[in-house]
Amino acid sequence: MSALTTTSDGFLLNGEPFRIISGAMHYFRVHPDQWADRLRKARLMGLNTVETYVPWNLHQPDPGTLVLDGLLDLPRYLSLARAEGLHVLLRPGPYICAEWDGGGLPSWLTADPDIRLRSSDPRFTKAVDDFLDLLLPPLLPHLAASGGPVIAVQVENEYGAYGDDTAYLEHLAEALRSRGVHELLFTCDQADPEHLAAGSLPGILATGTFGSKIEQSLDRLRAHQPEGPLMCSEFWIGWFDHWGEPHHVRDAADAAADLDRLLAAGASVNIYMFHGGTNFGFTNGANHDHAYSPTVTSYDYDAPLTESGDPGPKYHAFREVIARHAPVPEEPVPAPGARLPHTAVALDRRAPLLPQVSTLATPVHTDDPVTMDELGQRAGYVLYRTTVPVKADGLLHFAGGVGDRAQVFVDGAPVGVLERERHDETLPVRVPRAGATLEVLVENMGGVNYGPRIGAPKGLLGPVTFNGTVLHGWDCHPLPLDDLRAVPFADSGADTAAVPAFHHGTFEVGVPADSFLSLPGWTKGQAWINGFHLGRYWNRGPQHTLYVPAPVLHPGTNELVLLELQATTATRALLTDTADLGPEKS
Repeated sequence: MSALTTTSDGFLLNGEPFRIISGAMHYFRVHPDQWADRLRKARLMGLNTVETYVPWNLHQPDPGTLVLDGLLDLPRYLSLARAEGLHVLLRPGPYICAEWDGGGLPSWLTADPDIRLRSSDPRFTKAVDDFLDLLLPPLLPHLAASGGPVIAVQVENEYGAYGDDTAYLEHLAEALRSRGVHELLFTCDQADPEHLAAGSLPGILATGTFGSKIEQSLDRLRAHQPEGPLMCSEFWIGWFDHWGEPHHVRDAADAAADLDRLLAAGASVNIYMFHGGTNFGFTNGANHDHAYSPTVTSYDYDAPLTESGDPGPKYHAFREVIARHAPVPEEPVPAPGARLPHTAVALDRRAPLLPQVSTLATPVHTDDPVTMDELGQRAGYVLYRTTVPVKADGLLHFAGGVGDRAQVFVDGAPVGVLERERHDETLPVRVPRAGATLEVLVENMGGVNYGPRIGAPKGLLGPVTFNGTVLHGWDCHPLPLDDLRAVPFADSGADTAAVPAFHHGTFEVGVPADSFLSLPGWTKGQAWINGFHLGRYWNRGPQHTLYVPAPVLHPGTNELVLLELQATTATRALLTDTADLGPEKS
């Protein structure tokens, strides 16, 4: 029997009246050595529960595998939540949205062009079942029935905005039940009558997602579900950012007033987000409505707890609101964390990418270029190389465009950039000699996480022609960049050629503390500290610093590596004590 049950208008936990006051915090967006700190701060704000998604694509990078370590050590995270006295709402998808690469669906699955995602297509449900067969056994001891913190589990995620395959939802519910999940199940959908109708199941609690219009949203939820608890399972108190757009913020007083309205109505709530964290590495998602729009590295979300784990204005405002409706610990609000002193890092060693690509990747030879998905690669870059048989001025045409950004080189010299965002397919070039080398470096900027374009292919998406003649004979170099130990760095000297290159420098640390990497003079690329992939930077903004978690650093000598894709004369980076997420838009 579930520890959490429902009445005509609320919840009971172990038979006692209970209101869920929860906040979202995704374990996979926070360094594991900081989980305990963030969970403690959740409790001190007055939360009794935390919520997290489960990213299928990282936990199962290949069929038949399961990764449960490091950032993905979910059992450890659940144990820490229990030790802090917090309950957990678990949202295992299979689709999570979350502004996460591909919405959490693995690329080895979405690469099948014929599969019907998020449906009762047997190919999809079998893949889900196989994943749950591996995922759930190590999680069962952490469910409330076994004394663990997980009191409720979500079925799918805002499914009513996507489809109406009730058989699929029923399959998911049964898949959880038949594998030992006896906790309360719930669905969540935007507070729209059509979405609620399409995304819910009889006998399973329906919850709503909204950030304003509290009374209207609760009324719609009650009209759909005449009895049972009212719950906002995603109370949106901020928003995410795309490259090239302003940084989104929401006034703390405005968000707190709506939280007060929710709690005054007797509703339960999950604040989205309590702590946003970071899209480390290549994990950010993207939207694609009228144009492709990738999400930035920071997932700060203007949340109560900042990206670096400090209480912000909403933390204090929400704590005051919660105290009007529920007990709040009498312990003081935590102070901001320590910061590393300002540190300049000289990047005095360099390795050009294109000439060294064979040290990082074994090429796959194909007649026509193949997509990143066909190379079995989830994220990162692919370098495509061929020759052009004639000397001429002309037009390169990339059938189908690129996924998502391509830099083009002829005999090692840059000749242009194409972007999916601009629907680019053609590029005028001068080929200086017959047999000139054509190289195309394609960057996966993040998989679409919402809507029908999930699984859109990456890399070169079709044949390439020069003045109408198809270019054949390609070497495709997959570059996931998950191990940089083979990069052959040498002293930089005065070489500032406008080609992609790795840059290396070292810096000293006394006592490790949080910091922010600032890159004035650099344009676009990736950053690693001591092998930990901080993520993507781009001077397009809005984000102009990358969060450096203290556990990434160690006393003594530390290493910084950048992959800079454009020309630069910069020779140093800065570690600062302040985040710069860009100009704000409320």
